[in-house]
Amino acid sequence: MEKENMEGELPNIKRWNVLYPVYINSKKTVAEGRRIGLSKACENPTCAEIGDCCSFLKLPFAIEIDKAYPRDFMQRGRVRVLLKKDDGTLYNPSITSRKSLMLRVAEMVPRHHGRTKKQEPASTSSGPSNKSATLLFNTVCKYRH
Repeated sequence: MEKENMEGELPNIKRWNVLYPVYINSKKTVAEGRRIGLSKACENPTCAEIGDCCSFLKLPFAIEIDKAYPRDFMQRGRVRVLLKKDDGTLYNPSITSRKSLMLRVAEMVPRHHGRTKKQEPASTSSGPSNKSATLLFNTVCKYRH
């Protein structure tokens, strides 16, 4: 009885669209699993970035870290996204299909705040970042001995 209540309360995630990061990765070939054009794909997207893009697009999503892409089992994680409500209306009218979702997410990932923050400090000065990396390395080595 408790199982029935749980199933009634939780959305049926198994019926949501699956989006693996490989689908929009410009470093992969079509044979390796890329599903959109190379010019529209982005470089090495992560599940967290895809999830943030879905959140920005006001789409319900669930990140499944324990799942792996079948063609590359070392690539961990996938994102499940719900495009339509139970009555058939779209959550976001500009995203009508899985293909349009992939194109929109691939367009947004390079502008993700995590990527822009990583690039800014590296371009301003490389001195402090190398110093902190050396300090971290020395600290780790100190504990290894």
